[in-house]
Amino acid sequence: MEIKIREIVANDYTEVVFLWNDLLEIRNVNDENFRVTTEKMNEDGNYKTFVALFENDVVGFVTVVQALAIGVSIGYLHIQALAVKKEFQHRGIGTKLLRHTENYAKELGISSIILCSGFKRTDAHAFYEHNGYDKDSYCFDKIINLD
Repeated sequence: MEIKIREIVANDYTEVVFLWNDLLEIRNVNDENFRVTTEKMNEDGNYKTFVALFENDVVGFVTVVQALAIGVSIGYLHIQALAVKKEFQHRGIGTKLLRHTENYAKELGISSIILCSGFKRTDAHAFYEHNGYDKDSYCFDKIINLD
């Protein structure tokens, strides 16, 4: 199975939105807010989304951001999301997306990549550990009421 990985283009947005909703179960992502946010991310320059293609169809993606950190002058790469269509999982596509991300980090001179994964996503945890990622912290979040 030949998988091609490249940066996202506008024609990919609908398929990536489907993956956000179907696999990551983040239901507030839609075509419009994805397009607007992706345009802002592109303008910022520190974000990248790479898609995995099989026969020109999007079968997976990874979104990353280069973040700064005190004491680490170049910062680190944060994987914000990674997903592969269910029918294409366990075929090495997620690993290819991780390797592409790692090579991108090397191009930037970055030696650290972090990601967060929900407690219930135990298959994803096993996948990341299998690919050499250590489970060494918890991620915490809080929704602030803006009223």
